[in-house]
Amino acid sequence: MSVERGFDHAAPPPAALPRKLADILRPELASLAAEIVDEIRATIPAYARPLDGPYGKSIRAGVEYAITLFVAQIADPTVSKEQSHEVHHRLGQNEMREGRSLDTLQSAYRVGARVSWRRIMRVGRRSGLSSAVMSQLADAMLAFMDELASVALDGYLEAKARTAGALDTWRRKLLRLILETPPASPKAIAELAQLIGWPVPTDATPVAVCPADGVAPARRHAGLDADILAELDTPDPKLVVPGELGGARLATLQVALPDCRLSIGPCVPLASVADSLRWARNALQLAERGVLVPRPVLRAEEHLATLLVNSDTGLVGTLRHRLFAPLADMTGKQQERLLETLRAWLDSQGNVVEIAERLSVHPQTVRYRMRQLQATFGESLRNPAARFEMELALRAGAAPLPLRYPVSELLPSPRTGTARPQWTSN
Repeated sequence: MSVERGFDHAAPPPAALPRKLADILRPELASLAAEIVDEIRATIPAYARPLDGPYGKSIRAGVEYAITLFVAQIADPTVSKEQSHEVHHRLGQNEMREGRSLDTLQSAYRVGARVSWRRIMRVGRRSGLSSAVMSQLADAMLAFMDELASVALDGYLEAKARTAGALDTWRRKLLRLILETPPASPKAIAELAQLIGWPVPTDATPVAVCPADGVAPARRHAGLDADILAELDTPDPKLVVPGELGGARLATLQVALPDCRLSIGPCVPLASVADSLRWARNALQLAERGVLVPRPVLRAEEHLATLLVNSDTGLVGTLRHRLFAPLADMTGKQQERLLETLRAWLDSQGNVVEIAERLSVHPQTVRYRMRQLQATFGESLRNPAARFEMELALRAGAAPLPLRYPVSELLPSPRTGTARPQWTSN
């Protein structure tokens, strides 16, 4: 039996068998079914009990459907396999529910193949079939039994996956598979999703969860909808919600996860969920640092620019220190006042009245501070690239201010003529 075949049961079609074989084999079906069942019961202890009731009927039905379909395919290779596959899929589910092992199920199919081939050999000799036809018949029969065994295996694994403990384990595995980087193959996700009955969405919304008291939420909260994949008992609790996360569904999440801050990533195609979750986590970190307002619910898509400029705090810190090195000899209060004015000047595009309103100061005060900025930064304020860098650095808020630089480190470099700031915080 081929376990690797997974959900793809289509065995390669054998070369066409002579259709007259169907007429030769059809009279054998009833007695062959009984012989297969008897042999399974005699050689596999787990099947030795009386086959009465629904369980016995499912075993007999599986055997009868199998050999009947095999002969029907000889007569008509296009005959539908759907009903037989359904029976064997259900048979695999029943075997798991009955508590039998996977090895026992595989053994039953091997016994069925052996008994069938033994009967075919007798019929072939009696009917004078050539060795070439017998070899072809053997290949077709073994491939057919392997195909049905794979169908039953899927039923077995599906039933196992749906048990209470196993279902949660498989759901967590699926969540981790979706969050793999680089992305896992859509086929792998679809196969695992089918195993647990999770409809694969086109788009999904990740949610990073931050418990207010630092204690991880319950492993699987009963209040979560069944289609939400969750892993809550880890240092980085998270959810994946199929589709958009709207108001009603968000309210349900908040009830299910009280005392937790939720950071919602943008709704993205399933292959991009890992990136979206990373942005949601970054938003949580910025809220903890005070860069974002620490609301109970954060939506990362509302802060994409802030996430971008804070994506490398070390780099932004270096940029801030380089840009604002001219402020090093000022007091902390002076630095704060000038940087506040600089931010307002950049935001208002130099409109003195608007700057005064933003800062709640007199326009004359703004003009005085602007003369200080001109004297401090000089040509940089007229340089579009420098202004852009300043705005990035001010919006990021990555490095602590005020800063102190040793005067010697602000002297021009002998080679480049530019300042070489090495900084320390007050």
